[in-house]
Amino acid sequence: MRRGESKAATRGANRSSSSSSWKSRYIGYGLVLGFVLMLLYLMVKAQFSNSPNAYFGPATTSKTESIPATTYQGNQAWQEDGSREMEERHREEVASTHTERSTVQRQEKNDESEKQRTEKNPIEEQLGNDRNSNYWEERRQSEKKDTIEFSEFGGGTDDFNNVANTKPICDTSFGKYDICVLDGDTRAQGGGAAAVTMVSPRAPPREWKIKPYSRKYLDGLKPVTVRSVPNPEDAPPCTTRLNVPAMVIELGGLTGNYWHDFTDVLVPLFIGARRFGGEVQLLVVNLLPFWVDKYRRIFSQISRHDIVDLEKDDDRGIVRCYPHVVVGYGSRKEFTIDPSLDDTGGGYTMVNFTEFLRQSYSLPRDRPIKLGTNHGARPRMMILERTNSRKLMNLPEVAAAARVAGFEVTVAGGRPTSSYDEFAREVNSFDVMVGVHGAGLTNCVFLPTGAVLLQIVPYGRLESIAQTDFGEPARDMGLRYIEYDIAADESSLMDVFGKDHPMIKDPVAVHLSGWGNVAEWYLGKQDVRVNIERFRPFLTQALEHLQ
Repeated sequence: MRRGESKAATRGANRSSSSSSWKSRYIGYGLVLGFVLMLLYLMVKAQFSNSPNAYFGPATTSKTESIPATTYQGNQAWQEDGSREMEERHREEVASTHTERSTVQRQEKNDESEKQRTEKNPIEEQLGNDRNSNYWEERRQSEKKDTIEFSEFGGGTDDFNNVANTKPICDTSFGKYDICVLDGDTRAQGGGAAAVTMVSPRAPPREWKIKPYSRKYLDGLKPVTVRSVPNPEDAPPCTTRLNVPAMVIELGGLTGNYWHDFTDVLVPLFIGARRFGGEVQLLVVNLLPFWVDKYRRIFSQISRHDIVDLEKDDDRGIVRCYPHVVVGYGSRKEFTIDPSLDDTGGGYTMVNFTEFLRQSYSLPRDRPIKLGTNHGARPRMMILERTNSRKLMNLPEVAAAARVAGFEVTVAGGRPTSSYDEFAREVNSFDVMVGVHGAGLTNCVFLPTGAVLLQIVPYGRLESIAQTDFGEPARDMGLRYIEYDIAADESSLMDVFGKDHPMIKDPVAVHLSGWGNVAEWYLGKQDVRVNIERFRPFLTQALEHLQ
């Protein structure tokens, strides 16, 4: 019994010793593993602490790569060798995003600057006086509200009692244009290096280079130096003084193109100057006398004072002094006014602008015909005839269909053959305007409020451009807007390429391949033949708007 008990005790002691040994090992392994994990944690923490962008960087990169790099390669492939496989791959890539149709030009804008698209190219000659650049994404990007609130006139002041609330003189945050507002003793000196200086004892000395045009990114514009100085002796002495505000603007850029005349100059000028009720003097850089003469009735309503050629002032040693000066002008949207974004100084809208034009040209009609109260009367329709690209190939048939529908039809060119004043009065006499997308539709500004604009949009996914250029502005003018989108079989491009070519089959791909193809073919080398039966309901709709 004692020997058995001794053996059992020995076995128990061995088991106890073995168990303790394994426990010690487990504890040792755990400590080592815990140390390693702690070390890894500290290393990772130190890395992220020293490089805060180490994590966020890849996320940003993945966003910019959400549109595959092969998109453009695929488009180039079908252009070069007609590869059906590449064409299908591109279609699948575009269809994989929910923004396929609405962001075509947005991607194009991200890949090609506005400046590049406004440079001269062969298509420019074919487009004649039409706008040949894709601005529509720039418009969306430039519609952001600025965060700077202006004083009564919209800018800085030298009022000693309000120094704490003084606003910056110049706001350069807008996407399209810069604007400076100088309240107080302000002196304008002309010449090749024109400068506007505000004397403000409490304002810190500062200087800006401002291009006083509504599209500051264009080449060839002439900058004006805007500065604030604390002492009168730091500014040029006045040689002439006028106790009214002044505006410094430029007439360079795309001035001379009919649509841009209004979009880039006349509408922004109304936004900036109408608040002064004619008591403002215009100081113009790059003055174009022939152009000002064309729109002299508008300028005479904007300002009762002589227009100053600022660049010639330096030759005469003139320094002009004013109590308030605005340098620059612009509008947040194209060919329209958004009172929620544009500081008009009076809540003016595009309806007010068209009323202003009717007043300027003494146009008699404020409203179109109302068929319900004019029994037997036929509303007047103006069909604009184009002679370059985007011609209406069956214009006689379209005019005949309109007459059958009940309109009195006149076919006219988009540009006046007589004086501009007479042409404005002629346009005002119509109730409906019909035309293919182009600069001639700018004449809708002279239609009476409530009239109808029917825009024929060429084939090639141009609907967004057409809406931004004329659809939205027309509605803002108080016009009834109708849009007729050309189908592939109504386009002359069908005869050129055939139905299976990507130019017909995949306009989205054409847009992604580059603005050059869009401008050259969809805008520059396309004519349209309206399907009369398909067009008739649109004529009926125009009549219904006049009931």
